[in-house]
Amino acid sequence: MTAPNTESNSGPASGPDPELPEPPPPRRPRRYDLRTELLIGASLVAGSAVLGLLMGLLWHLVAPKVPLYADTSAIYLLDPEGEQAISSDMYFAMIGAGFGLLVGALAYWRSRAREGGLTVVVGLVLGGLLGGWIAMKLGVALGPSSNIVATAKAVPLGRTFYAPLTLTAKGMLLAWPAAALIALTVLTSLFTPKPTPSPVEWGNQLKDRSDTL
Repeated sequence: MTAPNTESNSGPASGPDPELPEPPPPRRPRRYDLRTELLIGASLVAGSAVLGLLMGLLWHLVAPKVPLYADTSAIYLLDPEGEQAISSDMYFAMIGAGFGLLVGALAYWRSRAREGGLTVVVGLVLGGLLGGWIAMKLGVALGPSSNIVATAKAVPLGRTFYAPLTLTAKGMLLAWPAAALIALTVLTSLFTPKPTPSPVEWGNQLKDRSDTL
């Protein structure tokens, strides 16, 4: 007497796992070595120094100057309530901020493939401070002479002459590096693609779970 055929309790036979499509290889940003990073930082400092010359010339041309006049006893302010000195500082800050935005945008364009770096930030800060310092020195050198007494003696009595161009608020030197860092941060956050999880990891996890069932 033969036993009736019974179904195997081993469960349904598992067929071959479906092949998952291979995702495209992830795009890897270009990597720069330390020497290249240092060259980027040095180029930012050198380029800012050159732009500082242009900034100094612009500041000399557009900044209002303090008018003076003299008699036989003293030198006086022609407009005691004038705000030429404060306006000169503001012009310096606005021009410096404009150059900072320009340099920050160029720094992002140059280093966008590697998503920034410490040398870029250091180059922007040092370059901005150097460029502002050069602009201040050049603007003062191109402006009226710092020897007010000699200038007063060289002009006729009562004739208007101008005080030397000075930057009274030295904190305005920070306008350039601050604007450069703001431009770099904003452009990086807006246009740098964010990393996305790879679909291969999810596929491997589902495959492992199906094997355990």
